[in-house]
Amino acid sequence: MDQQLLLCGAILTVCGVLKKKLITSLKKKKKRFWMRNLLKSRKMHGASNTLCANLNPALECDVEDHDNFFRIPKNLFDDLLRKVEKRIEKKDTLFREALPARLKLEVTLRYLATGDSYKSLYYLFRVSPSIMSSFIPEVCDALYDALADYIKVPNTEQKWMDIKTGFQLKWNFPGCIGAIDGKHINLRAPACSGSEFYNYKKTFSIVLLACVDDDYSFTYIDIGAKARYSDGGVFSNCSLKRAIDDGSLNIPAENVIVADAAFPLQNNIMKPYPGNNLTTRQKIFNYRLSRARRIVENAFGILASRFRIFEKPIANNVKNTIKITRTSCALHNWLRKNDSNYLEPGLADYEDISTGITINGSWRQVPLRNFEDMGEDNTLTENGTTIRDRFADYFSSEGAVPWQTRFIH
Repeated sequence: MDQQLLLCGAILTVCGVLKKKLITSLKKKKKRFWMRNLLKSRKMHGASNTLCANLNPALECDVEDHDNFFRIPKNLFDDLLRKVEKRIEKKDTLFREALPARLKLEVTLRYLATGDSYKSLYYLFRVSPSIMSSFIPEVCDALYDALADYIKVPNTEQKWMDIKTGFQLKWNFPGCIGAIDGKHINLRAPACSGSEFYNYKKTFSIVLLACVDDDYSFTYIDIGAKARYSDGGVFSNCSLKRAIDDGSLNIPAENVIVADAAFPLQNNIMKPYPGNNLTTRQKIFNYRLSRARRIVENAFGILASRFRIFEKPIANNVKNTIKITRTSCALHNWLRKNDSNYLEPGLADYEDISTGITINGSWRQVPLRNFEDMGEDNTLTENGTTIRDRFADYFSSEGAVPWQTRFIH
């Protein structure tokens, strides 16, 4: 009798569970369609087959239209597609046609060029946001790998000498082989990150540390340091600092990288004299160093002006934000070498040597945060101090330029 009661109780329990599952399944919203009508109309009304197809100089379209839409000229877009096409294309399945490689590249470049939300791009290209969130990081990886050779730290004396000659001729700083600085790349607050990515401007960001040559191109990038770390900490832990210290870069003796007050003064790193009560000699050195160092600020500004995704917090996770940033840097270098119109008039800073006035470039309207407000790095080395004094003496004597005293107010 007891066994029968137990069996009946077990049967009733199972029936109750099955009843609940049946009720739950009936309450679930029935899926209305396999594919939204908006997505079905991609081939007919999507931007790739309509707007983008007409952004072609061969169709008597204004040459600037393609450049403005993708921030890349048509001929270079086609070259870029050839570089990544095989890596980003997928095979069709029995259920769906794969998205064309051209469409993926168009969506990715438009995303980098504008920073538009996936939802906005969905209405333009008729591609679902979930699919875009999957393939945009993949396309970024493919672009970076294809263009990685355009971001390389020189490792021979001859390559360093080429950059040195450029700084001497263009920026009047002999012995300079690069300019280094860091910028904060703003992003949406990462989930469960606490204050790790919270910076001194009360926004969330990761750090882009970069060294630039004499022609606004990045020779080194380090991306992803958490914003809560100090500027000195970011530089001290980067691979460039280790390579400088161990001598593996083959930097010629007494050649230097110029930096601002946030960096340490070393035999290969020059920064300005600190304080306000400076001698004329020290002010001249600070001006000449600032003139050479400004090129890295301008490189950041040109990058952000071309790829407007950096104008506002990037709505993506940290991993993808790193991919977006490094890909943009590689594209910047590639375009700098291949697009003669990449550096638009008025975009970079300009010095009027007749009046002693620096005219800011239009890029300065872009909100990239630098390190300067985070305090100075007071680390000094004896060799660094000696070399800085030697430069100061040279700039005030045989190395003087006629206009330098106009800029030391």
